Amino acid sequence: MAIDLIDVFEFPTNLGLTKKEEDQQPGVYLLPDHFKTYGLYDHLPIQNRYTLIAPSYEIKKDTVSGILNIEAVAHYAVQQAELLAGALEEKTFKLIIGGDCSILVGNMMALKQKGTYGLFFLDGHTDYLPTLSSHTGGAVAGLDLAIVTGLGDERVTNINNLKPYVLEEHVFCVGNRELDDSYVQPILDSAIHYIDLPTLRKTGIEHIVKQFLEMVDQQQLDGFFIHFDVDVLNDDLMPAVDSRQPDGLDYVELIQILAPLVAHPQVVGLEITVLDPHLDQEGKYTSKFIQQLATLFDDQKNSSTLT
Repeated sequence: MAIDLIDVFEFPTNLGLTKKEEDQQPGVYLLPDHFKTYGLYDHLPIQNRYTLIAPSYEIKKDTVSGILNIEAVAHYAVQQAELLAGALEEKTFKLIIGGDCSILVGNMMALKQKGTYGLFFLDGHTDYLPTLSSHTGGAVAGLDLAIVTGLGDERVTNINNLKPYVLEEHVFCVGNRELDDSYVQPILDSAIHYIDLPTLRKTGIEHIVKQFLEMVDQQQLDGFFIHFDVDVLNDDLMPAVDSRQPDGLDYVELIQILAPLVAHPQVVGLEITVLDPHLDQEGKYTSKFIQQLATLFDDQKNSSTLT
């Protein structure tokens, strides 16, 4: 896709996260305004900008499924899918700003209604766990990959009878560095293509991206979508996240991954999640992050102009 125009969708929800502090809700809902403040939109060829106000934050654990805010998350996902549905007909790159990772549900629902799509899931965690796993506390942001591939309560996995929103075999989960055996085992037992951070570096970024794009072609998919949780980045570069870990991708590695994906003619768009402005109030880390994104999109636009 030649990125001549971008449609921006702001989905500022924090319903998929639990509270870290008693007196403060997760600040990820502030991310679109935070990006605007530090100039991201000034660098982009934006055609349209849409904002979908999220329900107010709450901590309501479902007694049956154990999922946090299940009804509110499902309702918001339906609204996301409806908003995206018409825009998917436009020949624009979709840049979707969270919010937390629960926005993946509505985004993949919209794509499922349109056709059969792949998912490049770039994240510091797998987010593929049974609901009652002790690792998640029932928060959808720690379950989103499981939900979109059909694992879990049907109130979120089978909205409008669309289950699964993406087939496991059409997903590459890349960059996980929470390597505890009990955490990783569920995704190893799935049909998802799983590449943790050590494997990514050992095998080579170019090779992994090539494998994904070959899968898209071989499976004759209608296109693919990119999930980008910023906690996949090195903790020194991006500590403003809710679940910090040592190590992570540097910006050179990130661009090596994203550049060929964003340039591909079958890409639909990219979602960015989990950067918490409460944890970067001076914009120290956000500003450097925006510089990298701006360079990525500038390079794509320039290359398409040259060709």
